[in-house]
Parts: sequence; structure tokens; C-alpha cells
Amino acid sequence: MKPMDLAPLLQARGLTRAYSGGRGCFDIDLTLYPGEVLAICGESGSGKTTLLHCLAGLMKPDAGNVRYASLENGEVDIHAAAEPVRRRLARTEWGYVHQNAALALRMDVSAGANVGARLMALGARHYGNIRQQAIEWLEKVEIDPKRIDDLPRTFSGGMQQRLQIVANLVTSPRLLFLDEPTSGLDVSVQARLLDLLKRLAEEMGLACVIVTHDLGVARLLAHRLAVMQGGRIIESGVTDQVLDDPREPYTQLLVSSILPV
Repeated sequence: MKPMDLAPLLQARGLTRAYSGGRGCFDIDLTLYPGEVLAICGESGSGKTTLLHCLAGLMKPDAGNVRYASLENGEVDIHAAAEPVRRRLARTEWGYVHQNAALALRMDVSAGANVGARLMALGARHYGNIRQQAIEWLEKVEIDPKRIDDLPRTFSGGMQQRLQIVANLVTSPRLLFLDEPTSGLDVSVQARLLDLLKRLAEEMGLACVIVTHDLGVARLLAHRLAVMQGGRIIESGVTDQVLDDPREPYTQLLVSSILPV
């Protein structure tokens, strides 16, 4: 079954968050389906990260709403819901991958503890089971299980990003938000990380919203692409269609790499 044959998983309507100077995101309508990967692209300052923060409940919009089809709670209006509901969603059905893994990882505790913390937050208490799950997940993302007791600060940037992904996926979320997950990594590390994300998303049937300035990332990972300019979505559609036959002049410039990103 194709993602769009299913009921929507996440919907935003009229989503607006404005900053001084005319920046932010404005009147955004967006729909995400189960198992679908949506890329949001645009140059720096286009509003894509603000939009991601609003979708993920990290930032309250000035107007509009975000609704999520939760397994546990039914349809949830994210910004109208009680804080405990949002926190539980963030620990169970959602994950968030930061551009800088150091924002998400505890650098003073072991890799295994970073993975196990999310399991323990959901009530897991058997040390042996938690450690075994951590080992299995480290192997999935090509981190040597022998490094389970090492501190993340001893890892390379690419390994830290893979550890952050593990810490998000260990509880099998349904929806993953990713903010420029390959930025700052060298090209060969980026390629391995993208292949990993693509494989895991397909294996887990994971829905993703990924913010990126890199159209190559969007082409590799995303079923659909939304292009932002000046805080608004100016073009959207099937990724290959948008990139191979862009309608808007701005998108054409992005595709031809004339605009700085």
C-alpha cells in the first residue's frame, strides 16, 4: 500500500510563526502520511527550521494548528494538548534528530546509557535486556558494540550522529523529525549516513520530515518535496517531479545551484 492510500499521520493547517524582519513561516498547509518521507528544502532563512520546530511541538505557532494521529491518544492537536501528552509523544511515537548531535546526547555518560535512557523513560528496568537492545541497535548503525561503554565525546561526528539516531529509534517511533542531519559531515560520511537512514526508514515503515538545504539528500530520501521561500511553501510534489521539472523560477534556481544554500 502506498503512503498516500492511508489516512494522514500529521497535518498542519494555516501554520504561522513570525519573527521581526519578516522571517518565520506563514500560512503553511502540510500533510504527511504513514511511512512517507517529506523533505523541506530552501536556502538559509527560508523558514524551514521554524516550520520543523512548530511541527514537532518545540515552538508554539502564532496561528494555525498541527494534528497528529496518535496510536495511544487518537487525534491530538499538538499545541493545544497538555504538556505531559507532548512529552510522552516525544518519548514514544516521535523522534527528533538534531543537526548537532551534541544537543541530543549526554556526552558524560556511555553510548549504551544514551540508548538505554529512552527505554528506561518508558519503564524498562532490566539492565541485561536494556544493554542487549543497545548492542543490537549499535550493530544496526555500524557502531562496534565493543564501544558501548565509551563516551560519545570520543566518537567521530558521524558516529555521534548515528548514536543520536539509535537513541531515537530504539523505541520504534512512528515519526522522525530530522534537522539537517548530514550538515557538517564529510561527503563519504554523509553518504553512509543517508544510506543508513533510507534503509531504516524502509525497514521500520517510518514517516519522516527532513529539513535540508541539500537537494541531493531530498532526492535520495524523500517521497515528496516542499520548497520554501520567504517563509512560504512555493512548490511541492513528488520529489523527482519537482527536481526534474521545477515549475517555480526559485526552484529552478535551486536545482541549478545558482542560489547559495
